[in-house]
Amino acid sequence: MTAHLRILLVGNGGREHALAWKLAQSPLVDHIWVAPGNGGTARGLNKVENVSIDSADFSSLVNFAVEKSVDLVVPGPEQPLVDGIETQFRKIGIPCFGPSESAARMEGSKTFSKDFMKKHNIPTAEYENFTSYEMAKAYVESVNHNVVIKASGLAAGKGVLIPTSKEEAYGALKEIMEDKAFGDAGDEVVVEEFLEGDELSILAFSDGYTVVDLPPAQDHKRIFDGDNGPNTGGMGTYAPAPVATPAIIDEIRRTIIKPTIDGMRKDGYPFVGLLFTGIMLTASGPKALEYNVRFGDPETQSVLPLLSKDTDLAEIFLACVEHRLDAITVKTTGQFGVTVVGSAGGYPGKYSKNDEIIIDPLESDDTFIFHAGSSLTSEGKLVSSGGRVIAASAVADTLEEAVKKAYVGISKIHLKNMHYRKDIAYRAFRDTKPKEEDVITYAKSGVNIENGNTLVERIKPSVKATARPGADAELGGFGGLFDLKAAGFKDPLIVAATDGIGTKVKIAQLSGIHNTVGIDLVAMNVNDLVVQGAEPLMFLDYYACSKLDVDVAAEFVNGVAEGCLRAGSALVGGETAEMPGIYHGDDYDAGGTAIGAVERGYTLPDLDSMVAGDVLLGLASDGVHSNGFSLIRKIVEHAGLAYDQEAPWDRSTTVQNSLLIPTRIYVKTLLPAIREHLILGLAHITGGGLIENIPRMLPKHLGASIDATTWDILPVFKWLGNAGNVPKTDILKTLNMGIGMVLTVKPENVQKVKKLLTEGGEKVYVIGNLVEVASGEPQCVVKNSESLY
Repeated sequence: MTAHLRILLVGNGGREHALAWKLAQSPLVDHIWVAPGNGGTARGLNKVENVSIDSADFSSLVNFAVEKSVDLVVPGPEQPLVDGIETQFRKIGIPCFGPSESAARMEGSKTFSKDFMKKHNIPTAEYENFTSYEMAKAYVESVNHNVVIKASGLAAGKGVLIPTSKEEAYGALKEIMEDKAFGDAGDEVVVEEFLEGDELSILAFSDGYTVVDLPPAQDHKRIFDGDNGPNTGGMGTYAPAPVATPAIIDEIRRTIIKPTIDGMRKDGYPFVGLLFTGIMLTASGPKALEYNVRFGDPETQSVLPLLSKDTDLAEIFLACVEHRLDAITVKTTGQFGVTVVGSAGGYPGKYSKNDEIIIDPLESDDTFIFHAGSSLTSEGKLVSSGGRVIAASAVADTLEEAVKKAYVGISKIHLKNMHYRKDIAYRAFRDTKPKEEDVITYAKSGVNIENGNTLVERIKPSVKATARPGADAELGGFGGLFDLKAAGFKDPLIVAATDGIGTKVKIAQLSGIHNTVGIDLVAMNVNDLVVQGAEPLMFLDYYACSKLDVDVAAEFVNGVAEGCLRAGSALVGGETAEMPGIYHGDDYDAGGTAIGAVERGYTLPDLDSMVAGDVLLGLASDGVHSNGFSLIRKIVEHAGLAYDQEAPWDRSTTVQNSLLIPTRIYVKTLLPAIREHLILGLAHITGGGLIENIPRMLPKHLGASIDATTWDILPVFKWLGNAGNVPKTDILKTLNMGIGMVLTVKPENVQKVKKLLTEGGEKVYVIGNLVEVASGEPQCVVKNSESLY
């Protein structure tokens, strides 16, 4: 066996740092050069040094290897393998731990690999390959299942789009094939059946005949907790994944891994190196998703520390290139490995570089720091140089302990605006049953009564502040009482409205800002009351979650109380429901009910008094308010924005702070004009936009003619329209476009109403008038909509 081994390791990521770290432990290894390496491989590793050669510069790499008498080349990333680096070194007699250019097509072309799976009866998703956008679109239209769209070529791990509807699928095809979001990688696409289940990453050594797999890992691709936000190269991993039982692993070996290695050899391109197979555990058994022809990143950082101390990685590599892997015993520790990746703020969108990295001493020998996007300055300072900057890995006897150690490790890293997920391995814990099952308590079922009591005490002061004539806003009873006579009503009608917040709450959860959506909840209800001419009198909220976080819930209810103060409504009660199993993780949702009253004869709309020529006034909104957030979140994700990034439509704030501006409450400014009979009708512009909400206040024979040039379109709406390429007709039926409330008034009352509203702090626009419409004609037409953005 070769002693004093001299290795050239190609690459500069976290994977390469982990490989260098493990190879350096081998007594066989004399020296390791990393080309070009990173800040981690540049310091602190015995036997390891960086060499400033790009991984794509094969000529310089070959010359360097000859000059330094390199015995083994280890390419880390996929691009050099796909481009044929193994061939370059084979020609000069230096073995390469990695597949040939022909074998690397298994990653370089998804169409090639899918056809290989079909040929060799390897279970995979139903699929078709396309080079024509129109043919791909027609195929999507013809199938009855959800699909996954994959760019066939290399796209840095980001060329997979998962649409949730036919329309999104057409958009994904256009993005890849026509807009060239991934360059030439999208010249051909694979459209395959969307599989549901748990994913596994299987990393396996092979010499072309024998195959030895490592502990199965699970990756976390999305940037935010709960698998939300844009795709990344990977934000963390853990191994072995508990879902991969011995029986499942045996089935994967038998039906996927071994047939793959055998099939490649039979087809004339035997696989030598590390084969990474993505697996989906479906209801009908494991299915292959795709192949990678190299170590995964960050799977490598979790798996390599699990190799036992007497398992020599360099010896395994030599056995593979010498086709004698069956002579090597690969042992693992039986422990668990976890990796948490720290990324630059803004990643995977625009992010800063050259920020200093400071790492405190680690507290455990079982915790490791692996660098990726880092480098050393000429002065020796460690700085960031990429999106995924650095990671903390840890091993322990239990998965829970390994997770804790990894998070202690990441806490030792100090980098400006560094982001990392807080829920690595959540899938494993999601399915873990409690071990102590002798006594089942309400708390063990996931409901904590004491937390509920603590919450009540926390919110009492803010709730008490909403007291008004007719209600004392005291918590603790079985219901809320209101004295209409004490509030000054003589012959009232009771009016009620109920509503929720919608998917805007998801941004609040991701951002950790919870009070503004509490205001939204009130606004959505009381604005719906006032359009009927009613004064909101009392409000009740409903807050549901998986596990009650008192701080989060208190912040939310304090927002509800603030909304009630703005509306002049008493917060007389509510319900907090802890429902593990219905909600998951940090998820919560809320609903509310507002109850009000209006004197008989003052109800709106006054349909009989409306005629053609009556004037439409628009009250400015404060932003996007609370509707259309499924569209908004999709556009933000499509644009690659993180919610804590600077808002491209308003450089003075962040995306999350702008989008979470609460719905404006119009109650107190509208009531004086309502009581003077100056308003004929009101329309709260919520879901459905101007187009669908204004007709709700009109008689059937009248319609609204609106001019889009008569009010200021807020920059956020222009950005959303342009960034999402949203059709004007679609956005007008979804977002308020800067108008939160529309009034119908007589022409002779316009000035008086404008004066009352302006004095109340509203920005008022004359946006159109009523016109006669025939049966079947639209009841709201927006002219000059091309000027919206």
